[in-house]
Amino acid sequence: MSERLPHEKGFHVSWDQVHRDSRALAWRLDGRGPDNGEWKAIVAITRGGMAPAMIVARELDIRVIDTISVKSYSHQDQSEAKVLKAPDPEMIGDGRGVLVIDDLVDSGKTLELVRELYPNAHFATVYAKPKGEPQVDTFITGVSQDTWIFFPWDMALQYVEPYRGSD
Repeated sequence: MSERLPHEKGFHVSWDQVHRDSRALAWRLDGRGPDNGEWKAIVAITRGGMAPAMIVARELDIRVIDTISVKSYSHQDQSEAKVLKAPDPEMIGDGRGVLVIDDLVDSGKTLELVRELYPNAHFATVYAKPKGEPQVDTFITGVSQDTWIFFPWDMALQYVEPYRGSD
């Protein structure tokens, strides 16, 4: 058998699965905010955190939503994380009562950077890899560090070679 590339150990996630897992995340967060269980706002980490944040906001009836844009990947290569756009500082403050939501924590570098900015926020992701788990407060599904998650917004339908051999 030939050597597989790291991204070939893939975990393909459908829109339905993202929706189910994001709703599960909302249910896990429900009633856990610092103000009588309520959350005052959501900050979605763009771009991957936008879909889960929308679903969590709907489920928990959170109307105040902003984004933070952090770039740490170029295609499948990870680099140093940097903030491209930050949320309204008056709204977010030090993060108390704020849910910071992303699709995935991988190495934890993105969340580490955002945690420095908002130390009292609650960090939640749908998926988590072992290296990043210490940076996230709540997540739904753990995956191995060497697994590449293929999100529905990154995919198109196409033929895939069988795992063993050819057809």
